[in-house]
Amino acid sequence: MANTTSAKKATRKIERRTEVNKARRSRMRTFLRKVEEAIASGDQSAAAAALKAAQPEIMRAAQKGVVHKNTASRKVSRLSARVGALGA
Repeated sequence: MANTTSAKKATRKIERRTEVNKARRSRMRTFLRKVEEAIASGDQSAAAAALKAAQPEIMRAAQKGVVHKNTASRKVSRLSARVGALGA
């Protein structure tokens, strides 16, 4: 348990940041799930629209430090390839 004043303050800050990060991660995962569902349904136009909405959300999560930049890029890349494969 934190003893010093500064450690107690740090704990409060961490709790607030954790809540914000959880919300951002959850929002990102929701967008990812929408893309996955559109791909599973086989509708390329819906999948492309879902990917277009999800891409900025994924990159925003990376910018805010929720996920690593390379992880975000990898997710976008793999989803783009799968959406592209629907049309082929």
